Amino acid sequence: MKTGLQFRLNQQLTLTPQLQQAIRLLQLSQLELEAELRQIAESNPLLEFSEDSAENEGGNGEEDSFEAAQTPGPSSNAPSSSSSSDDSGSSDDAEAPDWGDAPADEPIDFSSSGAGRGNGSEDDGFEPQNAAPETLREHLMWQLNLAHMTPRQRTIAAVLIDAVNADGYLGEGLESVATALPADLKATLEEIENVRRMVQRFDPTGVASLDLRDCLRAQLEQFSSGTPHLDLALRIVDSELELLARNDIVKLARRLRAEADDVASAAVLIRSLDPRPGAAMDPTPVEYVAPDVYARKEGGRWRVSLNPDCQPRLGLNQHYCNLIARARGDDASWMRGQLQEARWLIKSLESRAETLMKVAEAIVRRQSAFLDYGPEAMHPLVLREVAEEVGMHESTISRVTTRKYIHTPRGTFELKHFFSSGVSTEDGGSASATAIQAMLRKLVDGEDTRKPLSDQAIAEELRRKGIQVARRTVAKYREAMRIPSSSERQRAG
Repeated sequence: MKTGLQFRLNQQLTLTPQLQQAIRLLQLSQLELEAELRQIAESNPLLEFSEDSAENEGGNGEEDSFEAAQTPGPSSNAPSSSSSSDDSGSSDDAEAPDWGDAPADEPIDFSSSGAGRGNGSEDDGFEPQNAAPETLREHLMWQLNLAHMTPRQRTIAAVLIDAVNADGYLGEGLESVATALPADLKATLEEIENVRRMVQRFDPTGVASLDLRDCLRAQLEQFSSGTPHLDLALRIVDSELELLARNDIVKLARRLRAEADDVASAAVLIRSLDPRPGAAMDPTPVEYVAPDVYARKEGGRWRVSLNPDCQPRLGLNQHYCNLIARARGDDASWMRGQLQEARWLIKSLESRAETLMKVAEAIVRRQSAFLDYGPEAMHPLVLREVAEEVGMHESTISRVTTRKYIHTPRGTFELKHFFSSGVSTEDGGSASATAIQAMLRKLVDGEDTRKPLSDQAIAEELRRKGIQVARRTVAKYREAMRIPSSSERQRAG
């Protein structure tokens, strides 16, 4: 054993805190970005949001609008990349762009009057006054307070209502309800069942059911005795739900010893019921997607522009910037640190906007045929192709296309929608999975419902169009699109 000195030379990728912040901002959705910036601005007095968007709008918007040619290839007027691919094979971009210093004399506005719709800010300062949606439990408890029940029955009914799930069912059964009741109540399962039957007649009818059969029967029992085919519908619900699900009217009629027309009418009555009575009271608010970028055709060429309403207006607080020169000691050091962090954040937002713009431009350029002609013209596209075109790493493309949306004349899509694998064609080219699914849907919609196309027949039809696809691939696409098999489509028809 003896001591010695050894020298080792190795390379290690280190992400600076500033670059980590830029990567984090890149992968956030618009709502998450807004919340993140609000939180950062609360802790950094050097940052402020500029709400006066009208004063910042001006010019013709050409600075934030980029023209996307309809043929693949780099765009001459695209902005320079804010990050580059990592030669060492890392999953993240290793080098931050040369960001420099941000001006401290005015807020920076990332919006442009010519980008997107440019409708300006017309906020009247009033908060939305919509009432909070009523939950299923609140709706049932309101009816319980009006019901003619004894105090004992009300206690049992309240526990039953608490046990009802979002679909309106008692998922845990009566035993769990009995366990949740006060011990001194000593309620039997028969007593709980009687109260449950009373709750089932609340609105929505069928709530607190044990299973689908119980739910449908409770709703059928609310019809008047003179309802046509009611007795036959009750018999189907009690014993033949599986045949009803397969829409096998002939076999149903044979088992029930009834006319096929009467069975079909009873099936229509059953299908008018609600198998998930509680879902109608779902308090989950509807979420609307605000597109991050717009694609529109001008002069025969597709152009891409940022949505100004989705770009955060974040700038430096001039008052605190002026105080830095007069600060002394620890205060001056702290404020200079806050100023540097604020500048890095603003530059990270600029980098995010430029990266989003470049990637959206490349996608629109590659998928201009889809925008012109529809899903059947979608080209195969993978992350690597866009990464090579814009000079970034695939992980960066993945981040910037996740939960970022583009508005087109054909609708609003997540940027990831434009990526799909390819299937070879007879002419040596390839067709995207999205295009094949669109063709499959078109073939199914145009088929003879009495003789629907099998998976093998669909594969042969696609081969006639020059697309080499196996039967199992057709089955996989059909199942992904939730299209029933040919036998199920024939029964449904």
